[in-house]
Amino acid sequence: MADETTSTHSTEHSAPHAPRPAGPGGPRPPRPAGGPGGGPGGRKFFRRKKVCKFCTEKIDAISYRDVRLLQGFVAERGKIVPRRLTGVCTRHQRRLSLAIKQSRNIALLAFATRY
Repeated sequence: MADETTSTHSTEHSAPHAPRPAGPGGPRPPRPAGGPGGGPGGRKFFRRKKVCKFCTEKIDAISYRDVRLLQGFVAERGKIVPRRLTGVCTRHQRRLSLAIKQSRNIALLAFATRY
């Protein structure tokens, strides 16, 4: 018994903790009210899935000469905006980046902005 009191490898901690739930299949604490739709414990807002602009408007060819269209997909500093931000599908993002690069090479779009 003397070994138990002087042991440095104790399984108990000095700070009290809440009891842990039982393992798999055991009782679990109740979930908070609400859910994915909102309310306490739920998501704050619903984000709608972005739809490809080119697919909805049935635009198949993205021209490097259409600078107004391409500028919408280039950030302020000159970077090409990624798919996850614009909502463009993979196929059209590839064509879009190719058109942006072509229009940069013939000086229709700037490579980067000046400070």
